Amino acid sequence: MLKRIRNIGPGALIAAAFIGPGTVTACTLAGANFGYTLLWALLFATFATIILQEMSARLGLVTQQGLGEILATIFRQSKWKWPLFGLIIVALYLGNAAYEAGNLSGAALGLGALTNNAPYTYHISVGVISFLAAALFLLGSYKQIEKILLILVTLMALAFLATFFAVKADISSLLKGLFTPSIPKGSLLTVIALIGTTIVPYNLFLHASAVKAKWASIDDLQNARTDTSIAIGLGGLITILIASTAAASIFGSGLQISGVGDMAVQLEPLFGSFSKFMLGIGLFAAGLSSSITAPLATAYAMTEILGIKGGVTSKAFRFIVLSVISVGAILALTGIKPISIILAAQFANGLLLPVIAIFLLYAMNQKTILNRYVNKWLGNALGGLIIMITACLGARMIFKATGLM
Repeated sequence: MLKRIRNIGPGALIAAAFIGPGTVTACTLAGANFGYTLLWALLFATFATIILQEMSARLGLVTQQGLGEILATIFRQSKWKWPLFGLIIVALYLGNAAYEAGNLSGAALGLGALTNNAPYTYHISVGVISFLAAALFLLGSYKQIEKILLILVTLMALAFLATFFAVKADISSLLKGLFTPSIPKGSLLTVIALIGTTIVPYNLFLHASAVKAKWASIDDLQNARTDTSIAIGLGGLITILIASTAAASIFGSGLQISGVGDMAVQLEPLFGSFSKFMLGIGLFAAGLSSSITAPLATAYAMTEILGIKGGVTSKAFRFIVLSVISVGAILALTGIKPISIILAAQFANGLLLPVIAIFLLYAMNQKTILNRYVNKWLGNALGGLIIMITACLGARMIFKATGLM
């Protein structure tokens, strides 16, 4: 068992990265506010994540390069090189800064639950967690603590699994919600957030880099695909269980979700008065883990695109990591409600996704780089469909916000 944990695949790390405080919050709000109606968005997001992350994993294994390096190679001679790279870098940086704010807010909410929300706990917690994330990166010990955090997040996931059976969810309504897409009035932002919290744009960069670090032979392609499908499939199942338990225990009660205590109501059928502490520990672990991986992924992507050598020890890499943590902390301390920050971060991810997915799909069709491992027609069709659906949802949200719809 310990050997398996030590050799955990990149797919499991990607799944752990998207099961952060944003996921718990967005899924809880979806279930609490709309019942089982939005489960289809999580099912779609899970399959879409498997499809896109398989492409990223295949790219990293075949080329032994990250997605950023591949894009730099493809567009090296193009006159659109810097405008395109500028778009990716700005979008990634700003998107991940917002995502980092959500991670820090979620971890701080978790600590608040453990301290019964003592005065100034949230603000102090954001500062402490930001410092801790930066220190773990600079000391290089984040890989060791990541395994501990992964175990804690797994325990939280098991808690939701057990609670799902305890609350006796309405199976017929659950199945209808999974396979009958609908967007009730007022739910569009939540739909985009559910997709953005599962198909995380920075994971497309992180996965390729993680795969090339673990496997060097094309013979391991099937191992990478299996790792991706199983790990992300289980991660998607967890998100569906979280939304379903919230639907069964909170929807229709009139409860307005404003903090961890409200979100923890869905765990009360199994854990009673300890539910708040269970969720608090899980949110802290998920938030701290993601607050390290999000800045790392941003730095990998930006240094690869810009051709900066030296890896994690370079000054540029360290500056990017620390600046993302700093900007995220500032956003988390703006005075906006933490849950609003978390939901907004997932929404930003949902808007950024089509842009990054387009670049990934373009890279996956470069025969000079991938040879016979380029996308086949089915992969392109599925990738194109994902881009079209997510882009249409984002455009619809923008039009509604601007009064054009």
